[in-house]
Amino acid sequence: MANLTIEIENLKCGGCENTIVKGLKAITGVQAVTVDHANRAVVLDADSRLRQQIVDKLLSMGYPEKGSVAGLDKGIATAKSFVSCAIGRIS
Repeated sequence: MANLTIEIENLKCGGCENTIVKGLKAITGVQAVTVDHANRAVVLDADSRLRQQIVDKLLSMGYPEKGSVAGLDKGIATAKSFVSCAIGRIS
């Protein structure tokens, strides 16, 4: 296991955090997930070979890796993050 840190975009609140933690813990091989609000990052205890799968999952939830999307894709990711955030607030 490795300690992975991935800087993300669109992190706003505890609802976002709940969605991120739940989504990433569903990946087999991810042992622990912590959301670092101050640094807008996700810190994971996971096999480093899972990094791309983790980044893809974050993007699908609306939290792309910092600097990885632009233009229309960035707008779509932002919209997804609002939905994920709302779901995280009620779950």
